[in-house]
This record gives sequence, structure tokens and C-alpha cells, in this order.
Amino acid sequence: MQITNTILMIRPVSFRMNEQTAVNNYFMEDIDMKNQEINQKAQEEFDAFVSALKDKGVNVIVVQDTNEPDTPDSVFPNNWISFHSNGTVGVYPMFAENRRNERREDIFEILEQSGFKINDVIDYTSAEEEELFLEGTGSILIDRVNKKAYCALSERADEDLFIEFCEDFDFFPVIFTANQSVDGKRLPIYHTNVMMALAENFVVICTDSIDDKKERKNVLDHLKKDGKEVIVITEQQMHHFAGNMLQVLGSEDKRYMVMSSAAYDSLRPEQIAQIENHCAILHSSLHTIETCGGGSARCMMAEVFLPKK
Repeated sequence: MQITNTILMIRPVSFRMNEQTAVNNYFMEDIDMKNQEINQKAQEEFDAFVSALKDKGVNVIVVQDTNEPDTPDSVFPNNWISFHSNGTVGVYPMFAENRRNERREDIFEILEQSGFKINDVIDYTSAEEEELFLEGTGSILIDRVNKKAYCALSERADEDLFIEFCEDFDFFPVIFTANQSVDGKRLPIYHTNVMMALAENFVVICTDSIDDKKERKNVLDHLKKDGKEVIVITEQQMHHFAGNMLQVLGSEDKRYMVMSSAAYDSLRPEQIAQIENHCAILHSSLHTIETCGGGSARCMMAEVFLPKK
């Protein structure tokens, strides 16, 4: 199964612009507001987003963040944890030191209390000692049906670690580099999931970000061979988080492509029509979270594929 009905989300308590991630996340911007006000706005956006998902029958497990330790980016749990249908959990090494505090063992207990089974945990976090990182399903896009994983290499996605992940979870690795223009330079995009979103039968991708023509062809060949309709977005649309989407299951197995309102508003009518040929669209305003956090709808949702007890 490529998509799931169950999503884990972390409700922020001290959300703000994280100075430690800003060094290589070029999507982040300063807002002229006090941190307390920023956090309140982020909570309002979070709650509205959760309500929108629940209204469509998505099973959202919401966990409240804690005041201590300081975790400004806790609203993006998919970077530190992934859940798999064989009952295995992946735990990942994080680039920013203060993001490592987001990892919480009580999350495992909460999922087990919610009726899910955890058989094994594969923990890659010791790689942090060597300053090697792989930030979960931010760095890795998983095609669970075709047993492939896509990864754009960056400071937050180490090639050897990614290959190790693919060996552990039995995925074929598709490796490339994705860049964006920053002050006239081409610099690596911090996470694969801001330039590409993989759904059951289609993919939304910023092909312009893959500068190397051979790499671009290789990625597109894999996607087309697996029968995915390729919906191409521009780099400008990517900067409105049009690549940061996730397909989920609602009630009665209805499919939704979930995105922010900024992402939706950046799409052209024909791109919306292409997506709606496959599934409905669900969007919610995430302006504060996107601006200060440099992440959007997809980053906020950790998909739960664990088996039921």
C-alpha cells in the first residue's frame, strides 16, 4: 500500500524560526512578530489543518509537544521517524542539534496504545557522531509498491546512509542532486520532499531542480516505468511548497492530495485538473509554519503504516 489513513502529527508549543536549520533551509524567512505570537499563529494553523484532515475521515493521532527541551521544529515529525508495514520503525540522524531533542520514545507507547504493533526499531542516529545525516521521509521519498526510494543528496541526506537504509528496508535506491537558485548560486535543496511528491499513480516534481541531465532522465525513467503520471512544477511553484504534498486516505477509501493553500494557489488550472484526475485536493493555510519553519503540509505528517495488533 502506497498511502495510509493514519497520520501522526505533533502540536507545537514553542514554534519559531529555528536558527540552527536556517543555515541551509533557503525556504525560511523572518517574520516581524514576537515568538509567542508566532507560536500562537502556528497552533491555530495546526489545529485548522488537523480539523480539515479529520473532517475527511483521516485518522490523525495528535501528540502535544513538551515545553522542555526546546524543539522549535517539532511540528515536522516526519524528519526523525518513519513507520513501515512490517512493524519496523526507522529513527533518523538530524542535521540541527536542537532537532535531535524531537525524538521521543513515548511516541512508540502512544502508537501501541492506539492499537498498532511495533516489532523492531532501526536506529541510524549514531551517524550524528560522524556528522552524517538522513532526515527521514524529508530526505527519502518511498515508493512502497515498487520497492524504490528516491533521495536528493544534501547536507541532510548522506549517500552511504541512504544506501544503508535501502538495504535494511529492501528498496532500490534512486539517487540524484536537486538544486535551487539562491543569490545567483545553485545550492542543494535541503529535503527531497520539497521538490517532489510521490502519490499512488502520479508524481508532482520540479524537474528543473535536477541540473544534471542524466540524473533527471534516470529519475523520470523510473517514475514512468512504474506508470506514474508526471506533473511538472516550476522552481517558483516549488518555493510556494507545491512539491511538498502528501496523498492520504480518508473515509470510504477516498484519496486526497494534501497541501497548503499557498501550494494550491501557486498551481495552474491544468495542474489542478491533472491532480484531480487522480484524487480530490485538500488544502489548508499554513502561512506562519511555512514562512518561519521552511516546511509545509507534507513535513507535518508522519505516515503510520504499522500493522494493527
